[in-house]
Amino acid sequence: MQFTDAIGYRELADFSAHYNGSPARRAMTNALANTELADVTFDHRRLRDDRFHFSVELPTLPATNQERSGRCWIFAGLNVLRERAAKTCGLERFELSQNFIAFWDKLEKCGYFLESVIDRVDCPVDDRTLCWILSTGVQDGGQWDMFVSLVEKYGVVPKEAMDETYQSSHTGPMNGLLNTLLRRGAARLQSLARGGADADALHREKKDILREAYALLCTCLGEPPASFDFAWTDKDKAYHVDRGLTPKSFYEKYVAADLGAYVSVINSPTGDKPFYKTFTVDYLGNVAGGNEVRYLNLPMAELVSLAVRQLQEGEPVWFGSDVSKCGDRKRGIWDTEAFDYASAFGDDFAMEKGAALDYRESAMNHAMVLTGVELGEDGAPVRWKVQNSWSDENGDKGYYLMSAAWFDRFVYQAVIRRDLLSEAQRAALGEEPGHLPPWDPMGSLAD
Repeated sequence: MQFTDAIGYRELADFSAHYNGSPARRAMTNALANTELADVTFDHRRLRDDRFHFSVELPTLPATNQERSGRCWIFAGLNVLRERAAKTCGLERFELSQNFIAFWDKLEKCGYFLESVIDRVDCPVDDRTLCWILSTGVQDGGQWDMFVSLVEKYGVVPKEAMDETYQSSHTGPMNGLLNTLLRRGAARLQSLARGGADADALHREKKDILREAYALLCTCLGEPPASFDFAWTDKDKAYHVDRGLTPKSFYEKYVAADLGAYVSVINSPTGDKPFYKTFTVDYLGNVAGGNEVRYLNLPMAELVSLAVRQLQEGEPVWFGSDVSKCGDRKRGIWDTEAFDYASAFGDDFAMEKGAALDYRESAMNHAMVLTGVELGEDGAPVRWKVQNSWSDENGDKGYYLMSAAWFDRFVYQAVIRRDLLSEAQRAALGEEPGHLPPWDPMGSLAD
């Protein structure tokens, strides 16, 4: 490829003069040579407003730790559900097994991957959709509807029934081996199809590949229990034991949440996604035949209002956002005004939300749980309290804070109880969803 307007020496001289003509830039160069960018640009004046006090605040259990894995969406989902079990059993500390859900997610994703390959088995290997399927492979990340599919099919178990392993908390090498197994299987499936194999033969091959995937997952994560005993001591020091439970009977007895009563509301202000319309994403899922990923796109003010109402009614909110922007992990703060990039670089790097999605500058990449909100005199949010899954070492013992402006700009999704929706919102939710390609920004996974 030939370009007609290459960078020339005169332009380089102009660039250099522009940079060296600013004493402030030279001073900033010296500062950044030995200090983290976030520390240099952090505006300490924001700490006056970024306080961990909230007018609506739910009592919740201690923060959890996903460690070096991309299972935040599982941790966030189970953090919501464990509150029900803890209340039922009178527990002050309790976790549901993230490893249990992650195991079934991985196996189901393997099946979904192979079904997707079979669905496009007649396509050339450079077909764009097939390339996306192959390059994406099986990851840790996921979405709310994927979480629901797993819980509805497999149930849940206490963490003691299937605890973490090193591999469950450090998933990179395991994922690499699993994807090698799957891509090798994809090559075999296409080879069989080119040789004239019918659908039955392809699905027999798929079953053989899944058998190997199951063995690999058991080796790394342990095999999920078919039944277990649940023993606990409640806050009054009384001992209890319930024997011979299955994951589904445990869920029905101690959690009993109607997950079908919740819907995913998004804010995607892009030209291809009108508000008050529903959308799904092709080839995005885990459980074949499970719930499709479905979003209702609403203006941000309506998403905010729904999240506040759910908190006011005593329920936490699973949500997804882009945590790579304007954050201080140690302090546990996300605030668009807390980092003075304009003074440091002469540019605030601001970008309109819709354009940031369209041009791949931003997308949902992490799921957490809203557990509180500070409301101003006008009833509008000032800041939000967030339960994260990055241990209890940062923020307020693992709880974080989001400014209202940051929330508006970088939150893309919230899971809301269906009965809180207005008639117009429910009507829109009932419409046939529009289909988005798998590489659409709204197809991004929380990890």
